[in-house]
Amino acid sequence: MKPLGDIQTFLKRFDNFKGGEFRSLEVLSPTAMSVTLAGQDEARGFDWVSMKLEFNGVSDARLLDESKLSLLDMNDGISIVSEGSSLAFGIGECYTLPSIKNSSCFILSTDIRQEEGTF
Repeated sequence: MKPLGDIQTFLKRFDNFKGGEFRSLEVLSPTAMSVTLAGQDEARGFDWVSMKLEFNGVSDARLLDESKLSLLDMNDGISIVSEGSSLAFGIGECYTLPSIKNSSCFILSTDIRQEEGTF
C-alpha cells in the first residue's frame, strides 16, 4: 500500500467513483479499516479498476453492514476531505467534515493508503 497523495487529483482521476461499486468494508482493528471500490480510471482510458483504501488512526466511523453495500447508491460517488490532521471519507458529495459525518457511511482517520487492483 502506498500513501494516497493528492486527494483532489485522486478523486478527479476516478470521477469520485460516481456510478461505481462499493465492494467491501473490513474492520482490520479498532483503529484500522479498509474499503474496496470499483470505478473507471481516467488514466487508463476509463477502464474499470478496483481500488482498496486503508484507513489508519480511525477515530470515528459509521459503517454499513456488508450485505447492504450492493444496495448503496453510488451516483454521487465518494468524498474525501482533509481538515487539520484528519482525513474523512464518506459516501456522496460532501465538502466539509460535518457534512461527511451526516453521510450514510463515513470513516474519520489520520492516514489513508491506496492499492490498485484489477476489476
